[in-house]
Amino acid sequence: MTAAATSAREPAAEAPALPASGSSFYTAMRLLPKDRREAMYAVYAFCRAVDDVADDGGPAEIRAAELDRWRADIDALYAGRPPARVRDLVVPVERYGLKREDFHAVIDGMAMDAFSDIVAPDSATLDLYCDRVASAVGRLSVRIFGLAEEDGIRLAWHQGRALQLTNILRDIDEDAERGRLYLPRERLAAIGLTDPTPAAAIAHPRIGEVCAGLAKEAEQHYRATWTIIRRNPRSHTKAARLMAAAYHLYLDALLKRGWDAPRARVKPGKLALLAVALRHGIV
Repeated sequence: MTAAATSAREPAAEAPALPASGSSFYTAMRLLPKDRREAMYAVYAFCRAVDDVADDGGPAEIRAAELDRWRADIDALYAGRPPARVRDLVVPVERYGLKREDFHAVIDGMAMDAFSDIVAPDSATLDLYCDRVASAVGRLSVRIFGLAEEDGIRLAWHQGRALQLTNILRDIDEDAERGRLYLPRERLAAIGLTDPTPAAAIAHPRIGEVCAGLAKEAEQHYRATWTIIRRNPRSHTKAARLMAAAYHLYLDALLKRGWDAPRARVKPGKLALLAVALRHGIV
């Protein structure tokens, strides 16, 4: 994510940001019918915009003001007065019943990153973070996909956590360079790190135990994700299938690589990703 727009002006003339054409998200969204795909791109553009504020939106007071403007814009959208930069969400909200509280949860999740670096959160805080930045996006997504409400919410809960924990494990070294550490405090305390810095944590000789435990937790969420996917119509779960399968390749690669430093950046091979796309992109 790049710099956020910190001006109060609304970028009415700008096209919404789209996912990179080589990304798993882009491939998954391409499986959707046109109306649903465009709705997902509108949600993606919103998520990317608020993520940019959190990651590179300038001083804290500017980021806080910009996130508050996003909250106000979402409220105005639901009040029938959408500002220009959320107008692409009007049709998805009306057509698919997207919930205002899920948009607010995404903003609140970005705010957790925006004002202070997250360092060894307790498990409850980490779970809240995963719910806001990942599962809330999932709750918006499953309504667009067309899943039944109850299973859709369950899928968003498990898949969001599976994907976010995979991201955390993949990015531990890059996050530490930015002063962030998303590994849970309780697991770090179990290896003797009671007040860890990011640098000290990733260099600890037993950090692999923490990562392996978090990987096991992610694996449990993947299993629950697939249980829900398999009992629902394939037409409503193709995008979720591809995302779950593609992200699991990252988890597999991390487990194969191991946790000893130096840790090479993992990336699934093109053939493996192509196999996933072919398997889950076929009707």
